[in-house]
Amino acid sequence: MSDSYVGAGFSRPDSDGRSVRLQPDQELHGQVAVVTGSARNIGRAIALTLAEAGAAVVVNARTSAAAAEEVAQQIRAAGGRAAVKVGDVADPDQAAALIAAAVAEFGRLDILVNNASLRREVAFADLDYREWREVLATTLDGAYLCSHAACPHLVNAGGGSIINIGGLSAFTGATRRAHVIAAKTGLVGLTRALAHDLAPFKVTVNCVAPGLIDTSRAGPEPAHHALHAPPVGRKGKPEEVAALVRFLCGPGARYITGQTIHANGGAFI
Repeated sequence: MSDSYVGAGFSRPDSDGRSVRLQPDQELHGQVAVVTGSARNIGRAIALTLAEAGAAVVVNARTSAAAAEEVAQQIRAAGGRAAVKVGDVADPDQAAALIAAAVAEFGRLDILVNNASLRREVAFADLDYREWREVLATTLDGAYLCSHAACPHLVNAGGGSIINIGGLSAFTGATRRAHVIAAKTGLVGLTRALAHDLAPFKVTVNCVAPGLIDTSRAGPEPAHHALHAPPVGRKGKPEEVAALVRFLCGPGARYITGQTIHANGGAFI
């Protein structure tokens, strides 16, 4: 991915080596993105936003096939390209199949957003090993498995972007979330390590850490939310997280890698 600025837009060589000018609102034209856990909430907003920027998007869900297809249909209705691949990123074979499906459908891979996560709450004394492993497997192992499968394709594309979606509590701590916080903190370390490994191949790796975002969830509001009210006086929107992801995948962010960037309205300063 060797984008360069041209006036108010961007340019990218096409398959014949000719420079193709892109407008700022289509800076990801010709690229292909996989967004894990993108049937709803932040993942859904990321999928829609990357499609709006011109990328073809593979929408992934573990079980919610109908919700994932709804996202894909919304992308297609707006003139974009989208496919759906249901699969559990915690399973090595299914994670590899997700990446393979993207390449089979669209011919390449430029962007991977590791968003799939489980956000459970349980007192540490009641946290058994099965649940501990299930949360880490989805959030951290899933990011490893998808990134590992994606790397050869990102390199073959001439560069690309991996974005890991972290979380505020990985930096502030919280009660009843030891498994979630351990997994999200692991993503920060994985981001830094992969940034070193993949920099020679023009692949940037960054972590976006959302704060209190207005999303739908099962069960009551997490208790730690009351302790971290953002100074801006409101919750964030999924689209505001997605806008940051879009920037980090675009040509204006090719010099940014290995970073954790917070989107939390000032809740962690």
